[in-house]
Amino acid sequence: MARIKIDMPEHFIFSTVLPIRISDINYGGHLANDAVLSMMHEARVRFLNNYHCSEQNVDGLGLIMTDSAIVYRSEGFYGDLIQIDVAIGDFNKYGCDIFYLLSNKKTAEELAIAKTGVVFFDYEARKIAPMPDSFRSSMQQDTK
Repeated sequence: MARIKIDMPEHFIFSTVLPIRISDINYGGHLANDAVLSMMHEARVRFLNNYHCSEQNVDGLGLIMTDSAIVYRSEGFYGDLIQIDVAIGDFNKYGCDIFYLLSNKKTAEELAIAKTGVVFFDYEARKIAPMPDSFRSSMQQDTK
């Protein structure tokens, strides 16, 4: 069976730390796969806030997720602090990919690498919209 391959960028433009909560633990006693996606969501919200944006408002447009991919590398346990480094790339007319590197802050061991595809959405018109120029230029400037 073919495995997902994510080509991770070399440069990350944002970093945040989240603890693994007891509600993030599955019956195997380690970080649950669905909790990883939730941690990515929290990191994405913090990332956007750092740029004075939100998922509901980037120059009047919203962001919606078009896809997600996660490659799990190691276990995480209750109380571990997870550093999530965020990068952005693969720009197109309507959106881009957001990349995530999740690692144990204490040991630097990678827990997962991941990406989410996002597009801009005009909720009033109920349709996909072109990426705002201000967002593109701000992100491309920081990714250099």
